[in-house]
Amino acid sequence: DIRHPEELSLLRKPRDPSKKKKKKLDEQCEDDAFELEGPLITPGSGNIYSSPGLYSKTMTPTYDAHDGSPLSPTSAWFGDSALSEGNPGILAVSQPVTSPESLAKMYKPQALLDKAKINQGWLDSSRSLMEQEVKENEALLLRFKYYSFFDLNPKYDAIRINQLYEQSKWAILLEEIECTEEEMMMFAALQYHINKLSIMSSENHLNNSDKEVDEVDAALSDLEITLEGGKTSTILGDITSIPELADYIKVFKPKKLTLKGYKPYWCTFKDTSISCYKSKEESNGTPAHQMNLRGCEVTPDVNISGQKFNIKLLIPVAEGMNEIWLRCDNETQYASWMAACRLASKGKTMADSSYGMEVQNILSFLKMQHLNPDPQLIPEQINTDINPECLVSPRYLKKYKNKQITARILEAHQNVAQMSLIEAKMRFIQAWQSLPEFGITHFIARFQGGKKEELIGIAYNRLIRMDASTGDAVKTWRCSNMKQLNVNWEIKMVS
Repeated sequence: DIRHPEELSLLRKPRDPSKKKKKKLDEQCEDDAFELEGPLITPGSGNIYSSPGLYSKTMTPTYDAHDGSPLSPTSAWFGDSALSEGNPGILAVSQPVTSPESLAKMYKPQALLDKAKINQGWLDSSRSLMEQEVKENEALLLRFKYYSFFDLNPKYDAIRINQLYEQSKWAILLEEIECTEEEMMMFAALQYHINKLSIMSSENHLNNSDKEVDEVDAALSDLEITLEGGKTSTILGDITSIPELADYIKVFKPKKLTLKGYKPYWCTFKDTSISCYKSKEESNGTPAHQMNLRGCEVTPDVNISGQKFNIKLLIPVAEGMNEIWLRCDNETQYASWMAACRLASKGKTMADSSYGMEVQNILSFLKMQHLNPDPQLIPEQINTDINPECLVSPRYLKKYKNKQITARILEAHQNVAQMSLIEAKMRFIQAWQSLPEFGITHFIARFQGGKKEELIGIAYNRLIRMDASTGDAVKTWRCSNMKQLNVNWEIKMVS
């Protein structure tokens, strides 16, 4: 029922180390709270997945054209579980946070080391549950361990999309990943919208006409939102030359103890390289700076209210990584250059068919963070069904009153109010992916020659040795240049 199941792993539920002494009642309350985080798997309980051997390769899976959830014939895949008696499509339905109290019971990592300790709970897929001392009726979390996903097809991946949405939602609410105030209100508005549509979808699912289903199906086919940019039915014109960008961009090379700021350059973006000239008139000569972005790290640094549109680049060079910041003047310029940088980091040029979609996705992401210019358009009667304590992280609950947060959520909601359920979830996932800290899984490791445990971050294309207190990169190894990685499991040492 879930495409690409190899993306998923089992994780033991994290416990707050500051609260080791707990009564059984408290533990039961904590278990109830964790059930809100999404799919739980309980070995031996008989009420979740079981009998995987009943899956037949000759079976042709069929999906609901309305939301992509599996239809009843696939219930045989679940063997004797409770899902075989009902609708497995329930796994595609998002569960809203029911109360502020349940959110408060969740363990919130306070530092990078706390996040790394949570990741110590991942189970080894090559060993049985019994070997790893998983007890009967012990609840496990089903999670995406790393942050590199296969394509998401809205037509067939309703369960997978919902699983990713739930994981990203809790990462935002529990402050496992940082985001700006505007981004938090946008995430809250999307959550509110998704919660409303989920209720409506469950109520009206059986009453949809074939015509309505066809319209939704056609819209999803055209939308084809994927994490790699997607495709649309629009026919692209013939590209006889690779597009280029040329404009004045402010460039800054951060160094310790430097007082120099951004300096404007006439920058041209050709293929996967950026050339910087002191002026437009000198663009036919030798550039003052030139950088090839193939294999670089691209990080956004945006603040809508402050009109800050920065692109942070970490460019691999012979002696390590070269850090460059680009500052754009407006959203349009930022979207064009950010999309080009992202493609160049993958070795692609602006001639790639995904460039236009990437630009539109960035502009859409920025637009969702805009405040509505006319707050009077917000209906007062829907204020009562918003519980801001369940939609934003505790940090902002301490900073603002509930009425203030509610008003801002409703303002942001007008930017997403026309989205369908599946599109809203996809936008939430894409916005999560756009956050600067996205994409790194932290672990505690001991390096050869080191006397103490250190922090290591694993991304889709690199390993990072990090300062545990600040999170700064001490050393980075790119997977493309790495010849060998040794792990001594007996003494738990990396070399």
